[in-house]
Amino acid sequence: MVKHEMILVETKGRVGIITLNNPERLNALHRTMAAETRDQIDAWNSDPSIGAIILTGAGRAFSSGADISSWQQSLERPEEGERTRARLEAEESWTLFCQRSKPIICAINGLCVGAGLTWTLACDLRIASDQARLSMRFVRVGVIPELASTHILPHIVGLGPALELMLSGKFISAEEAERIGLVNRVVPHGKLMEEALATAADIAFNPTESLLAIKTLTYQNLGEGNFATILEREQREFSAALARPPFREAVSAFMEKRQPDFHK
Repeated sequence: MVKHEMILVETKGRVGIITLNNPERLNALHRTMAAETRDQIDAWNSDPSIGAIILTGAGRAFSSGADISSWQQSLERPEEGERTRARLEAEESWTLFCQRSKPIICAINGLCVGAGLTWTLACDLRIASDQARLSMRFVRVGVIPELASTHILPHIVGLGPALELMLSGKFISAEEAERIGLVNRVVPHGKLMEEALATAADIAFNPTESLLAIKTLTYQNLGEGNFATILEREQREFSAALARPPFREAVSAFMEKRQPDFHK
């Protein structure tokens, strides 16, 4: 088992769980935390025993956003800022990384701010504790939203609510986030992980190849205006699915009146 500095890792059935673990700093997104999270997800992407991933936070925050102490270092040492910018430009975006990964469910356990919130937008589902508070805080610290969130957020909540969140930088409750569609649902705080695990297990039951194909198509078609291209992509993936073992297993299970086993 790999030893981590800033995340906790466990598995339950076919679900992998990553807990951002720097509660004293409200799980601010430190470089080490981000690297460890990516590495663990990448490992699970190659592990056939894992079908879905939960991302949550330790303590009273999911994540308070970027580690601003690193911004101070960049201001004091411009050469360090240049190295950071070069590294970020060379590194695969978190958004693109999540789009090619197995399904990721965010269990938003508390404060979810700025980069912490845009991290969740790149994931596939968001389930929030009733104690969660969320904010696209960027404008309040003199920067702008990143990780393609100016594109993704309007698709999730609509143009008006997205602009209000981004232009005001205000905090909203979990209930308001659910009302506008920013989170899939809100559950009592003590039931958050139970609900996230049930949702993740439900997804992980399904054929991994089909899950990845659905994600690929969805994100490819997110900004696609040509319906012929969308239909062509879907037909290509549908034909590929017909040739894979999970389809044959599903048909056999239906005829035999039993649950399919896609991972035997």
